[in-house]
Amino acid sequence: MNSHPMRIGVLALQGDFALHARALEQCGCAAVQVRKPAELEDVAGLIIPGGESTTLLKLMDAWDFAPAIEKFHAGGKPIFGTCAGLIILAREVESPRQFSLGLIDVTVERNAYGRQRESFEASGVARLEAGSTPIEMVFIRAPRIRRVGPGVEVLAEHGGEPVMARQGRVLVATFHPELTDNTTVHRYFCDLVGRGRVAV
Repeated sequence: MNSHPMRIGVLALQGDFALHARALEQCGCAAVQVRKPAELEDVAGLIIPGGESTTLLKLMDAWDFAPAIEKFHAGGKPIFGTCAGLIILAREVESPRQFSLGLIDVTVERNAYGRQRESFEASGVARLEAGSTPIEMVFIRAPRIRRVGPGVEVLAEHGGEPVMARQGRVLVATFHPELTDNTTVHRYFCDLVGRGRVAV
C-alpha cells in the first residue's frame, strides 16, 4: 500500500473550500486547493464546494475549467459536489436554467429551500457501504433534487426527498457536510477515491 496520503483536490475559486480541506485532512488525505485546471493532474479526486453557483460558473469559465473537469471525470476520477457543486454537476438545472456539466443524471432546483434565513440543520441516515450511518446535515440556501435518473443511487433523504446521491464516481449532496464535525460523508468520498486509485 502506498504510504503517501491520497491527494484530493478542492476547487478553491469560491465558497467554503477551506472547511472541505480540513475535513479531508481529518480523514487522513492530503487536501490540495485547486485554482487552475492544470492542478487537476496532481489529484486523485475533486470536491466542488458550495458557494454561489452563478459566481462559481463565471470563475470556472474565466479559467476554462469545464473541459478540464470533464476530462478529469472521463479519466475515471471521482468528483464530489456539495450544494452549488451539485448544481454544477447536474444534468438539468431549473429556476432559472443555467449551464451545468451534466455528469450526474439529476434535475436540480436552485435555492429551493429559500434564502439564507431559511437555512437549517438536520440529522439523518446515509446508506453507505457500512450500512445505515448517522450523518449531520446543514442546509444553506440548498438546492432540491427534483428528478433522479435510473442510473443514480439515492444515499440519503430528508423529508422524503433525496439529499445525497451517487452515479458511478460522481457523488453529490444538497447539504454542507463540511460545516459539521461528522466526517462520515468525506470518509465515504475518500474511500471512493481510494478504490478508483487502486483500480487504475
